[in-house]
Amino acid sequence: MNKKIKPNIFNKTLAWAVHLFTASGLLAGFMSLLAMHDHDLRQAMFWLILAFVIDGVDGTFARMARVREVLPNMDGKTIDYVVDFANFAIIPAYIFYQSDLVIEAWRLPLTSIILLVSAIYYGKTGMVSEDKYFIGFPVLWNMVVYFLIFVFDLSPIFNGCIVVLFAVAHFVPLKYIYPSQAQRWQLASSIIAALFFILMCVTVYYYPERNFYLTTLSMIGLAYFAMLTLLEQWTTIKTKKK
Repeated sequence: MNKKIKPNIFNKTLAWAVHLFTASGLLAGFMSLLAMHDHDLRQAMFWLILAFVIDGVDGTFARMARVREVLPNMDGKTIDYVVDFANFAIIPAYIFYQSDLVIEAWRLPLTSIILLVSAIYYGKTGMVSEDKYFIGFPVLWNMVVYFLIFVFDLSPIFNGCIVVLFAVAHFVPLKYIYPSQAQRWQLASSIIAALFFILMCVTVYYYPERNFYLTTLSMIGLAYFAMLTLLEQWTTIKTKKK
């Protein structure tokens, strides 16, 4: 068991640095907006990937610095929610709207769906289970946009259907893994997630060229996390039957 620490200048400074690091995800998101305003898809996605990396490691830093004990009047989770909603809902929605993924008449309605269901998802209780899984598809529209633009090459109809599918998936109570905190498959999932970040960078770098091997690896990574979702659902069903 960790001993209770007595806050001092050093660990308070460290805790504030962690909060600022979390908040810096907003700066990455804003840079993504500026890039998309200039219709630079590659740069916009690079900034979103950086924001994703910050989100993936800031929790680990917060636990190492024990920010809850050192700064009890600061709620890092609230900061994280603000940053996440911007980077995983609002900015991907803007990228979707500015892209040619669907016909002009569908852009605003589908963008509105992305934003509305994301807000409702954040408002529901039990968004994260006790064993650290997201219940329902988490607000990861950055990943949806990444696959639609940089990996797949689908028709506007299919792109629109995928957006609607994931919008509905927010409210289907399947368990989606949180790689850095999951109690099962944590090491494998964290390694695959880290490798996937690298793969994303390489894929975006070569865009608009689509490489068969990069696409295949992206699909394998997607299949891995999809299979974990199905496996966790199967495990839950078996547990309830006992």
